[in-house]
Amino acid sequence: MSGVRAVRISIESACEKQVQEVGLDGTETYLQPLSMSQNLARLAQRIDFSQGSGSEEEEAAGAEGDAQDWAGAGSSADQDDEEGLVKFQPSLWPWDSVRNNLRSALTEMCVLYDVLSIVRDKKFMTLDPVSQDALPPKQNPQTLQLISKKKSLAGAAQILLKGAERLTKSVTENQENKLQRDFNSELLRLRQHWKLRKVGDKILGDLSYRSAGSLFPHHGTFEVIKNTDIDLDKKIPEDYCPLDVQIPSDLEGSAYIRVSIQKQAPDIGDLGTVNLFKRPLPKSKPGSPHWQTKLEAAQNVLLCKEIFAQLSREAVQIKSQIPHIVVKNQIISQPFPSLQLSISLCHSSNDKKSPKSATEKQSPEDHLYVLEHNLHLLIREFHKQTLSSIMMPHPASAPFGHKRMRLSGPQAFDKNEINSIQSSEGLLEKIIKQAKHIFLRSRTAATIDSLASRIEDPQIQAHWSNINDVYESSVKVLITSQGYEQICKSIQLQLNIGVEQIRVVHRDGRVITLSHEGQELQDFLLSQMSQHQVHAVQQLAKVMGWQVLSFSNHVGLGPVESIGNASAITVASPNGDYAISVRNGPESGSKIMVQFPRNQCKDLPKSDVLQDSKWNHLRGPFREVQWNKMEGRNFVYKMELLMSALSPCLL
Repeated sequence: MSGVRAVRISIESACEKQVQEVGLDGTETYLQPLSMSQNLARLAQRIDFSQGSGSEEEEAAGAEGDAQDWAGAGSSADQDDEEGLVKFQPSLWPWDSVRNNLRSALTEMCVLYDVLSIVRDKKFMTLDPVSQDALPPKQNPQTLQLISKKKSLAGAAQILLKGAERLTKSVTENQENKLQRDFNSELLRLRQHWKLRKVGDKILGDLSYRSAGSLFPHHGTFEVIKNTDIDLDKKIPEDYCPLDVQIPSDLEGSAYIRVSIQKQAPDIGDLGTVNLFKRPLPKSKPGSPHWQTKLEAAQNVLLCKEIFAQLSREAVQIKSQIPHIVVKNQIISQPFPSLQLSISLCHSSNDKKSPKSATEKQSPEDHLYVLEHNLHLLIREFHKQTLSSIMMPHPASAPFGHKRMRLSGPQAFDKNEINSIQSSEGLLEKIIKQAKHIFLRSRTAATIDSLASRIEDPQIQAHWSNINDVYESSVKVLITSQGYEQICKSIQLQLNIGVEQIRVVHRDGRVITLSHEGQELQDFLLSQMSQHQVHAVQQLAKVMGWQVLSFSNHVGLGPVESIGNASAITVASPNGDYAISVRNGPESGSKIMVQFPRNQCKDLPKSDVLQDSKWNHLRGPFREVQWNKMEGRNFVYKMELLMSALSPCLL
């Protein structure tokens, strides 16, 4: 029935255990299976040792059958098949081979017994010992014993020498394996530091920053090859490495970015030339693979090219009052009037070394690590912006960007806020702002240092903050007099140095904004130092008990100062007999006048109006003090001596 579909039938295997009895309740009692020893004993009981073996008769019959087969070679094929079936018919008794082995062993034992009995009786066979050569007369048992010991010691020494040779050989092989590192182990070390992939039968690596978000079109691919330039039969050098890398020709050598900030006329605060990302010639350190330094130098070249390409692209796109100039590998910009910022890419290959670059040595002052670190941060932020880390809009038709940009109503952004969010500064603009800030900060520091070294009285101190921003720094300026720091604390200035201007915060909260010109800051500090002297006289008068009659920071009388305004103060002695007037200007200097009582002025003309003697106690005209001839280390100390001389004695 070919048309009927086949049906699968499940056949249950028979129970291995036999049923001994079935109880009245239907429970079955099974017989336990026999163990191996019980099964062997049961099979041995079936052997009938009394029955004769017919193997000899079968062998004889088989021999006769073979003779007949050879004799009747032309017999039919059917007879041959029947004889073959009879010849190779297996034995039906399982213990047949055991019995045959026992019979052969019994036969051999009987033969051995017969031989021993013949030898013992010596009737038919005699056993003679083997003849040995006689010992020479000179050799005695002690000599033989010595020779045997020497032979045994020589054998033991040979064994020890063979073991030592094996150990020396193994140590030598281990040292050679350390010097000649395996290619696979070196490839594993390379894979731990660099990104590798296999393309066909080649192993390629990646030097670019595409995984970090870079969009630089350079592929940055290097190839890993096996170093076969060395002859393994000769001595292997210590710096041998079985692995080598092949980098693109345009990434060979060393590269760095040169930033030059110069003025047309020499002035304080010039930075000169700064080399960024410049590294010395690659020299492999002992124990470090040479391919690591080679790849790091190539990646540094790629980074410099990417930064310069981004700067060049932004220099062409940015619209400024003074346009940026891009010529070959150089970008020229003017952050301030008469100030030139030049950014150039310098790339030198190892094959073509100019004598100038070979003899050029990099000094620690030429390297500005802060700007290099800021460039790293800027390029990292630029890479991060290109990554797909922005939250996807919901719904999908909404624009990308901040979530509030997709809202409507009172919480939505207006046009100005949206423009402020969408406007982003480029890499070149940030670098120019940082260059402006660095230039302004260095000019401020140079101005303060020049004033501190040039003017000894009063003293000017600058305390720079360690925590600054890339676009803003702060310095605290203190103007004091030596020996009177505790009472002369009136002038304390906080200078906040920005990108294009300097904000000065006084102690009383007044804010003054200065431009980037260094002369303006210098004039301001000179005027503050001039006012400090007048404030110091005011504080000293309070300590000495003198009375302040008048005080002014901006005096409208006298010669006009070209820098700021002159300040003046007038103080009177405790008893009112003497008065001191001080006028101090940034350019004119100090002028001190002392007013004496009229009774002490002998050269005064007699007046017909003042006839009463009580008018003699009034103070007379002012007399100028020759301040240069006064003793004292500074202005405040001289003023203290003068007040002490004019004060009444209280004893």
